[in-house]
Amino acid sequence: MLATLVTAVISGLRGELVRVEVDVAPGLPVCHIVGLPDAALYEARERVRGAIRNSGFEYPLSRITVNLAPADQRKRGAAYDLAIAVGILVASGQIRASGGAWALLGELSLGGAVRPVPGVLPMVATLARAGYGRVAVPTANGDEARLVSGVEVAGVDGLDDAARLVAGPRGRRAAHAERRPDMAVSGSGGTVTRSVPDLGAAGDPVDLADIRGQAHARWALEVALAGSHNLVLVGPPGAGKTLLARAIPGLLPPLDDEEALEVTVIESVSGRLMRSGLRRDRPFRAPHHTSSYAALVGGGPH
Repeated sequence: MLATLVTAVISGLRGELVRVEVDVAPGLPVCHIVGLPDAALYEARERVRGAIRNSGFEYPLSRITVNLAPADQRKRGAAYDLAIAVGILVASGQIRASGGAWALLGELSLGGAVRPVPGVLPMVATLARAGYGRVAVPTANGDEARLVSGVEVAGVDGLDDAARLVAGPRGRRAAHAERRPDMAVSGSGGTVTRSVPDLGAAGDPVDLADIRGQAHARWALEVALAGSHNLVLVGPPGAGKTLLARAIPGLLPPLDDEEALEVTVIESVSGRLMRSGLRRDRPFRAPHHTSSYAALVGGGPH
């Protein structure tokens, strides 16, 4: 029996649609994953097997083939685990998929728990643009996923929760948190709706008004930040260079809608999204002046 579900993959800072096709057929009990999976995805066979058994279902003793389409695109990460496991349950006849299709995102533990994954925001936005209005994500990623408007988001804690969603409303746990009306990203256009809260500046910057003296340096600082110009602070130790630099975050203008979306997507993909709304303060980094080029921009094959 064949089952087809939908998930997504991160490609740079964008999401790409992926169809998970699962075929359960008579034959030797083996599971093959095709479609250019990486090592983490290929190991999903063991995670999925343990999650199915420990969630009260039966792992079919049949030949299981999982195809990730498009087959010519490299698939990375563990966000496919949930879709693969539910696809096996549907293809083996243990649950029956309802009429409303759910897109599934999440990593599985051997015990059947659904773990959070990075990049949920761009992946859910991609699913929304493709016309999928119902997405199941790990509960820990729920607030992030609800930034995308026009999408019904279900936070699931385990494989059994996802199985109930796919099977239909009967026996479904009330796992839906209310959609936050004050923050949203349009899934159709990838834009930010209005009334997104200003979450303030990061850290505790120094107020420029508290800095005494250095009138020329303060004026240069204001001009450079207002015009987005480069700035070099040069002087002897104790002249106030570090203190002036610490005042920079408080002078930076807030991010506009497009910039806020871009910064939030970057934090989502990197797994560092620690807040439930769009980031409105401008990122500010203060690397040491002896940092090398590789330390600043990174190294390695990427």
